[in-house]
Amino acid sequence: MDELKPPKVACKIEVYAAVNPSEDPDKVRLAVSHVILESDYQYKDASIKATSNDLGSLAKIQETIKKHRTNRIYRRQMRFHTKGDTTWFYLNKQAAYVDVIAVCDEAEESAMGPIKVILHSKDLEKVVDWLAPELVLE
Repeated sequence: MDELKPPKVACKIEVYAAVNPSEDPDKVRLAVSHVILESDYQYKDASIKATSNDLGSLAKIQETIKKHRTNRIYRRQMRFHTKGDTTWFYLNKQAAYVDVIAVCDEAEESAMGPIKVILHSKDLEKVVDWLAPELVLE
C-alpha cells in the first residue's frame, strides 16, 4: 500500500448508521465495518455506532478517494459541514454493504439511509488534507 501515513494528530471518529425495521442489524454492522476499520461497535436505539481514535481506520475511505479521484467532492462536503473542530460526510449504506465506498451529497441519496462519518479534531485541516488531499497537477 502506498497511501500516505495518517498525520500524528488526535482525532475522534464516529460512524453512525440507522437500522431500519426492515433491516438486519448484523448486515448494517457489516456495512459500517466496510467503512471504518478496527473500531468499537455499539447497537443502541435502532442504530449502529462505530468509534475509533485512529485515523488509520479511515484508510479504506482514503484509498477509495485516491483511486476514484473524488477528493474534491469529499473536501467540499467536509468544508460545507465543518463547525468548530468537527466535520462530517455521508456514505451510501447499500454500497458499503457490498464493500464499495460511495459518498452521498444528501441523506436521501441512500435509500435505506446513509452512513454518517463524523470527524472531531483540533487539527481538522490536517485530517481533511490527509483524507482527501488537494490534487496538484503535474
